[in-house]
Amino acid sequence: MALLEINNLKKSFADKEVLKDISLHVDKGQVVAIIGPSGSGKSTLLRCATTLETATSGEIKYENDYLVRMEGETPVFAGKEELKRIRNYFGLVFQNFNLFPHFSVLKNVTEAPIVVDGRDRAEVEREARDLLSQMGLEGTEEMYPCQLSGGMQQRVSIARALAKKPDILFFDEPTSALDPELTGEILKVIRQLAEQHMTMVIVTHEMNFARDVADYIIFMDGGYIVEQGPATEMINHPKTERLQNFLSRLNAEG
Repeated sequence: MALLEINNLKKSFADKEVLKDISLHVDKGQVVAIIGPSGSGKSTLLRCATTLETATSGEIKYENDYLVRMEGETPVFAGKEELKRIRNYFGLVFQNFNLFPHFSVLKNVTEAPIVVDGRDRAEVEREARDLLSQMGLEGTEEMYPCQLSGGMQQRVSIARALAKKPDILFFDEPTSALDPELTGEILKVIRQLAEQHMTMVIVTHEMNFARDVADYIIFMDGGYIVEQGPATEMINHPKTERLQNFLSRLNAEG
């Protein structure tokens, strides 16, 4: 059974249709990269899957829990209790870190498990220190986000997402706000998570990384999935002209 299943998803803002019939599934332990030009709908897809946007129609399901399903032509959305359960399935890492500036590093990581989930403070703090250590951030617990580099802030945000013990982690262009050296730090962390069989969906413009770390790649353009398949095959042997053009343009810019 797929951990995440999306069927015939559509999303419009006013009269502009941004997602046009998107269907995909993500299995446990799978790493899926979503690539495509700006404005293709990649981030909107992630936002719909993580409850930050509401689908116009279609189906989004985490295991047996529906975030949205169709009854005839009408979308039916999860109720309050279902929504709480669904939000425990996933963690989300944003491109701009989204840390609380007035919280210490440790409090940024522990706040949701303690306040939202009502877990034991001592246990959560112990786990958070372990996570920060895994991220190479020992000694930063009492520091504030403004005292850290962009790469360190992004590693804190990954630790924060992992502190909720999600089944699946979503990354929305996690390196786009970072310079090349700091980008390497974050890609290394994501690579390690992939080695630990963490289920991940990563919107990225780092093609070599997508080919080397993802099991599967989805190429979006104009609100559609244009091509999808095993990662190496997609990058090395693109079938559609649109993906060929996209990759050649990136190679030319690189």
